[in-house]
Amino acid sequence: MINRVLIRLKIIQIVYAYYQNGSKNLDSAEKELFFSLSKAYDLYNYLLMLMVAVTEYAQKRIDAAKAKLAPTADDLRPNTKFVDNKFIAQLDVNKQLLEFIGNQKRTWANDQDFVKDLYEQIVETDTYKAYMESPDDSYEGDREVWRKLYKTCVFNNEALDQILEDQSLYWNDDKEIVDTFVLKTIKRFDPKNGANQELLPEFKDEEDQEFARRLFRRTILNADDYYHLISENTKNWELERIAFMDIIIMQTALAEIMTFPNIPISVSLNEYVEIAKLYSTAKSGGFVNGTLDGIVNQLKREGKLNK
Repeated sequence: MINRVLIRLKIIQIVYAYYQNGSKNLDSAEKELFFSLSKAYDLYNYLLMLMVAVTEYAQKRIDAAKAKLAPTADDLRPNTKFVDNKFIAQLDVNKQLLEFIGNQKRTWANDQDFVKDLYEQIVETDTYKAYMESPDDSYEGDREVWRKLYKTCVFNNEALDQILEDQSLYWNDDKEIVDTFVLKTIKRFDPKNGANQELLPEFKDEEDQEFARRLFRRTILNADDYYHLISENTKNWELERIAFMDIIIMQTALAEIMTFPNIPISVSLNEYVEIAKLYSTAKSGGFVNGTLDGIVNQLKREGKLNK
């Protein structure tokens, strides 16, 4: 699940903190990097659990309506299509998700007010209304409605963002990327797999884990060389006047460009320019792009970059 986009972003965050808090213990910083990556995987599982929690709340609403002293005909014969959703039923018994719940002891029980509000938001959507009225009773329809509801109601949900921020300092920065992993997981679910449906692994393979470790260490250990290159290519600027985040982004980009010959330069440049646009100043994207382009051309002229 943890891809290189997330790895790059996490490394920049940890390198920034490494310099800002005055700690120069590389091993401790590396542990912090992998801890923060593991928290992103926790968030992935937690958001999968949210869909089950909303469905369970909907069932409680139905049960409470039936138990009223004077239930209406609608109370006694409710439309149970939403709570009988076949995709959610499969997710609810997923072995990997249940193992996560058992190990982490995490639930949405302490945030039932949010679960209630999210459910009420869902039932007001056109997607929900169309689903409840549709005669389609297929697994594919049940899976697709949750893909749409997730995009509509869980993406860009400020109340959810606040809850996640209260639970972990890491999660708000991670959510946008993790949302894409949840959607990918929904799409991959197959009823034939039952409770054994595989969720996304924490790391795709050992290569990505090693990529994170090597990129982080090279970014720190070769910092003086990268500062020198940045300084040479920003002669009209004093380093003190350049946004510190821009320097960290370029430092990490140079570590990647010079350490991993199999990654095309254009891929590395595009990734770090996008990070600069999102996480630094308004002008950082163009500044980082221009500076890195100049450094790459210099390295090629000097024969220090052969890719």
